Amino acid sequence: MHKDKGAILAQNPPPAPVDQVATPSGTTSSRSLRLRWLIALSTLPLLGMAVAFGIAPATDPQPLERRTVIEQLDLPTPTPLDEGDGQTFWRQTRIQRGDTLASLLDRLEVDDAAAFAFLRASREARTLTQLVPGRSVRAETDAEGRLVALRYVAPDQTLLQVERAGESFRLREEKAALETRITIKSGEIKSSLFGATDAAGVPDAVAVQMAEIFSSDIDFHLDIRKGDRFTVIYETLHSEGEPVRFGRVLAAEFVNAGRTYQAVYFRDRDGREGYYTPDGKNLRKAFLRSPLEFSRITSGFSLARFHPVLKTWRAHKGVDYGAPIGTPVRAVADGTVAFAGRQNGYGNLIVLQHNGRISTAYGHLSGFAKGIRQGARVTQGQTIGYVGATGLATGPHLHYEFRVAGVQRNPLTVPMPQAFPIAAQYRNEFRAATAPLVARLSLVRGLNLASID
Repeated sequence: MHKDKGAILAQNPPPAPVDQVATPSGTTSSRSLRLRWLIALSTLPLLGMAVAFGIAPATDPQPLERRTVIEQLDLPTPTPLDEGDGQTFWRQTRIQRGDTLASLLDRLEVDDAAAFAFLRASREARTLTQLVPGRSVRAETDAEGRLVALRYVAPDQTLLQVERAGESFRLREEKAALETRITIKSGEIKSSLFGATDAAGVPDAVAVQMAEIFSSDIDFHLDIRKGDRFTVIYETLHSEGEPVRFGRVLAAEFVNAGRTYQAVYFRDRDGREGYYTPDGKNLRKAFLRSPLEFSRITSGFSLARFHPVLKTWRAHKGVDYGAPIGTPVRAVADGTVAFAGRQNGYGNLIVLQHNGRISTAYGHLSGFAKGIRQGARVTQGQTIGYVGATGLATGPHLHYEFRVAGVQRNPLTVPMPQAFPIAAQYRNEFRAATAPLVARLSLVRGLNLASID
């Protein structure tokens, strides 16, 4: 058998047309024709690809005929707007820095001197003079630019509605209906927490919550490192599509120095709420690590420090936090006020007695919060006083002490007691409620890693 089948196919002469095949007698045999067709059809699947390859170069396709067709289409004739047909138009603009009521109405294409005069003169409409950059205002006008209606959601969640009634206007205020949406943001620390959250578009109120949630594990004054990462899931409350305020943090993750901390929010049927690790451990320690939300340490715990006022070497058995006068000071744990008054070099001092043998002291205060007196009960995070410079102090700061059985311990290193975990009867409910939040944190973490790679 010949090895080059393609060559054989290419060299064979084309078969004669069927109507020209003749028998030896010179006449066409129908039986012979049928046999030839059967053989050709039976071998077609085997030789089809080779035949196609062999004859494709010889194919001479006929050119397609091309024609250009132009037809006249009957379009509907536009009907001009009649000034009296009641057509109105809604427009929306976002308030910009430096905006006035006049510039705002101009962008909304409101050409109505009567409306402008009403908004300027009406006491009820003064909310509009307190324009908050970033918020939106919507206006409905007619074809001539006359104001038909105006809607604005004020920062206090009040919906201001101005409506035309003939040649006059009426104004209504009501509580805005709020819609809760879930927002997820992620970022990386370059220099500071607030710098990173600003870059990621996270509002300050949410950033403070996140720092508070992890405050028992992370000292945001000392522990933050460049390259630390965070992801936060929080509520955003909208009215008419406009964000009005920010709600509770639902879940958060913070990677500090390579160690990952996670928190999820949970509220049980008895009304107890808080933040927990995904396995149910309470993140709310019995004691906060710091009595100030954000500050800087100006002097640490030391057994030998040169006193700036007394000019002698002596122990400094506490931690000093520098902050402006009037900065709120919070209780680091639930407790009872054991002392509130003036005491020697401490100046204005508050001492709180907590469970067991632990007490905390807060010195150099400028004043005490309302209701802070001996015997009063306080809760963790409650404001008890304000930063000052009373007593032996060279400038405004808070002197904070952590005492065990009356002996000062370093509050930055002493182990903090844990709060109670999720109760056994709420375990299944907790897992069902928090599993979607943990899944979202994991998803965003994967996206972040992918973007870095």
